[in-house]
Amino acid sequence: MAQNESILANVLEIFRRNPKKQYQVEQIDRMLRRDRLGSFSDMVKALSYLEQKKKIITDGKGHYQLAQENTEVEGIFKANSKGFGFVKLDDEDADDIFIARDYTEYAVDGDSVKVKITAGGNPWNGKGPEGQVEQILERGTKTLVGEFYPMTDAQVKISHFIGYVLSSNKKLANYRVYISQDGLHPQKQDIVKVAIASYPDKNNPDSMTGVVTNVIGNKNLPGVDIMAIVSEHDVRTEWSDDALAQSNAIPDHVTEAEMANREDIRDQPAVTIDGDDSKDFDDAVVLWKLPNGNYHLGVHIADVAHYVTENSPLDKEAFTRGNSTYLVDRVIPMLPFRLSNGICSLNEGQDRLVLSCEMEISPEGQRVNYRIHPSVMRSHGRMTYNNVNKVLDPDNHEELEEKYVKLAPMLQDMAELHNILYQQRHQRGAIDFEEPEAKIIVDDQGKPTDIVLHDRGIAEKMIESFMLLANETVAEDFYRKHVPFLYRVHETPDGERIKSFFEFCSAFGLHITADPNHVKPIDLQKVVAKTTGTPEEAVVQMMMLRSLKQAHYSEEPLGHFGLAAKFYTHFTSPIRRYSDLMVHRMIHAYSEKGTDKKMQDHFASYLPDVADQTSTQERVSVDTEREVNDLKMTEFMADKVGDHFDAVVSSVTSFGMFIQLPNTVEGLIHISNLTDDFYNYNEKSMTLTGRGTHRQFHVGMPLKVTLTNANVEQHQLDFEIYDPNAPKKPHNNRSVKTERRGNRGFRNDHAHKGHYRNNFQKNGNHPHLSRYKH
Repeated sequence: MAQNESILANVLEIFRRNPKKQYQVEQIDRMLRRDRLGSFSDMVKALSYLEQKKKIITDGKGHYQLAQENTEVEGIFKANSKGFGFVKLDDEDADDIFIARDYTEYAVDGDSVKVKITAGGNPWNGKGPEGQVEQILERGTKTLVGEFYPMTDAQVKISHFIGYVLSSNKKLANYRVYISQDGLHPQKQDIVKVAIASYPDKNNPDSMTGVVTNVIGNKNLPGVDIMAIVSEHDVRTEWSDDALAQSNAIPDHVTEAEMANREDIRDQPAVTIDGDDSKDFDDAVVLWKLPNGNYHLGVHIADVAHYVTENSPLDKEAFTRGNSTYLVDRVIPMLPFRLSNGICSLNEGQDRLVLSCEMEISPEGQRVNYRIHPSVMRSHGRMTYNNVNKVLDPDNHEELEEKYVKLAPMLQDMAELHNILYQQRHQRGAIDFEEPEAKIIVDDQGKPTDIVLHDRGIAEKMIESFMLLANETVAEDFYRKHVPFLYRVHETPDGERIKSFFEFCSAFGLHITADPNHVKPIDLQKVVAKTTGTPEEAVVQMMMLRSLKQAHYSEEPLGHFGLAAKFYTHFTSPIRRYSDLMVHRMIHAYSEKGTDKKMQDHFASYLPDVADQTSTQERVSVDTEREVNDLKMTEFMADKVGDHFDAVVSSVTSFGMFIQLPNTVEGLIHISNLTDDFYNYNEKSMTLTGRGTHRQFHVGMPLKVTLTNANVEQHQLDFEIYDPNAPKKPHNNRSVKTERRGNRGFRNDHAHKGHYRNNFQKNGNHPHLSRYKH
């Protein structure tokens, strides 16, 4: 123990009060002097002793921080194919804990574990905390998908297993899963789903056992590759008999009885505006100018809650799915097609039940009045974004259908109001990014034939503006009523992350004066404005998105940082999102049955479960869609090995660089292929710098690259920098997968339809950031 136990305890207490804070010697000295505790010499001795005992860590330049040794924490184990892993904690700002191969306690990827931290890590040398798994709390992987390999009759007789499965998940591919004779008996090359019966242990460290519960199909058949991914993510594709029976019992038309007590707005020229290939239409819009100069905007949303009643079989199915999942060649719907494409779809010329949000908006973009009520409507036109954009293009001379010509004045007024609403959102600080969307085109065999980029036009943007306004209006209305409600929230980002982002921006000459601990949306919007049209635009936007939190659902009105909105919900896509269906259900209940304590207690009792489920299933759909895109993009590039491409560095890591092609395809240049020098990685600036040549690679840097390997099975593309003078050499096929890390933002809240826009490739043109979903 140090000579002065009192000063030692006081110094240690300073660190314990703020375990993540880094202190300079002068700061510690001032705090001790303020409380008249010890001398400078005593403090130095205490710091030296605490460092020696590994209670604190230092960068050697007068900065100190508390070490985290011997702390027990809980988190999710993320395995690496080489045997080691990391534990991710619930605190998204906490560092992942490294777990060496010999200290995993045979945990499998996804397991919930208790970990003892054995080394606290050091933020100054980039070394994170280390630990060992003490206990497996809950198995996270209970099923897996992979290829079946049969055993011979002799082997079956000895082992009592019919074969084994190798998982298509690279993090589980090291394990053979032996298949018992119970359950289904697949054939060679079948892709199957397995329920795990036993897990690795000290006696069987490299194997598990299980039962085949589903044969997806032979791996060479069209569509099996996509359905394998769908099955691996447990995206539900089958309907219960009760749900189908309920769906089939619903009339395919609106009855006179259903129209009672609803406002009849069938004479209003409301229209749907969607993509060319859309099949379900859950929102319609109508607009006219009022005598006082204001705009009347009607947003009419399919009244799905009228048909999908609480706790019914259809409701339980929709809750389980959480949302529809949009893949390159199919949609896995939240509701049966009979509803989503039929009675709940606002098809042209058909009477339909809707919930209406009618708003009066001033020429300055202020909402001055509104009503939310049930209606019956009839769509006066199934319109497409492409054709509406042509109507709004003064240079377009292409002849269009009569409905477009007839409704052109209303569409032009809509575009005018959109510009007003956009400026109003911009002035309050809403952060907006524009990027081309990529769509993967596949043939009838599921083979990708092209990747097409599409820029959003005025039509897409104005529908987005109208849906955002309706969502805000509904959220604010029920907040003012002081009743339990479901909100879409995007919380204020962590100050440390924003501080790191500001420091990153300074490298590009962007001097930001905002306080990172009290950052406002408009502060980040100004950063976007400064970089628009510059070479740094993509990288700065990407790094900004990385600093933001992930949008999610909550029963608490926590606001929406990205949209700079105090109140926000999801009201406009009840065919595709359970959150919106739930919002509709509450609107009906509060309107028809009142807002007494009994009704409030009813919704308050299970809203947290709805928020958790919808947030979780949203991420499941995003991950599924992203993995399917990775697969099809790799397939698309498979016959292009050896070709040269223009590219941009999209991310820099310690093991290499991710690069992105103009068509949004992404791959890896491994650091082992940078053979002209030894490169050092700088985490703060995200750069690789050559020791001898001082050549530097950074995010946003243009490169000419050569595709050297396309591993379709692992969804992996490998590139190297193109050198026309370099001799050809065989490619070393490494096992580094181009994983796309989840973006933590709010991009989907700009996508009014609720589609998880697979093309966005993780925000800001960067496939590692698809968390930016509103």
